[in-house]
Amino acid sequence: MNRGPYLFLGAFVILAFSWTAAILANQLGYGAVTPYYDDLAGQSFPAKQPGIVARGAQVYTDLGCATCHTQQVRRADLGSDLARGWGERASVGRDYIQEHTVQLGANHIGPDLRNVGARIEDVNSFYQILYSPSEDSSMPAYRFLFEETEITGEVSADALSVNSTTSHQVVPTERARSLVAYLAHRNDTYAYPETNFIPPEPEAEEAADAEEEGH
Repeated sequence: MNRGPYLFLGAFVILAFSWTAAILANQLGYGAVTPYYDDLAGQSFPAKQPGIVARGAQVYTDLGCATCHTQQVRRADLGSDLARGWGERASVGRDYIQEHTVQLGANHIGPDLRNVGARIEDVNSFYQILYSPSEDSSMPAYRFLFEETEITGEVSADALSVNSTTSHQVVPTERARSLVAYLAHRNDTYAYPETNFIPPEPEAEEAADAEEEGH
């Protein structure tokens, strides 16, 4: 008797079940998460992204920023992100529900950017970093996001402090403005109910497992 079809069907069922458990279940779980309404504040968190922030997210994607930067602050028991000052709390799933594309990233070549808007409050600092990163940084300069224009009347409020001629100024393009708006919007400081999770100490976790096995 040829059991090949049955073996194939069994393998297919196992793979389908594994896919459902590992991917679909998580998708359904996170898909059910909604913004948290704060009665005292009179608004929901996280708020919807303004249009310029959404456009900046696309610029962030186009430039491949996720190659060197993560956007996920890990818990203290999973990494040193909190100790480095990359956030006031660990990231949770609700932080990302208003985003069309989640830029988690995988490498810490540069600092995590999930809360960079809280660390850098002056938007002009973002422009300076993009145009001319510090010498000890491995970040490339994104000068194509800026243009040198002739000064007619007053100098632009966004003009960079760089060595240019007295008759010209370096100003950010629309792509640069959108990207900076996106970065300035990276600020997960609101404490959701789930952010109060405190991971158990290893000893306490082992004791709990032993007690469960005893029953």
